[in-house]
Amino acid sequence: MSLLDALHNEWYRVEGVAGPDDERRRLLDLGITPGEELAVVQSVPLGDPLVVMVRGMRLALRRREAGWISIQ
Repeated sequence: MSLLDALHNEWYRVEGVAGPDDERRRLLDLGITPGEELAVVQSVPLGDPLVVMVRGMRLALRRREAGWISIQ
């Protein structure tokens, strides 16, 4: 499933990151790497952006970026 399907405040493990090479590299550089745990901690009413907690920091991700992140 993708990060878009995640429940709030539940921890998930990243399975993989897809998307265009430059944007995929940016997500990996931010610490969203396979095996890492993350949680969706906040979203706005329309769902864009999502705020995720990963490696002790909060990151804001666009919905399309969140769709590239597969979790388990």
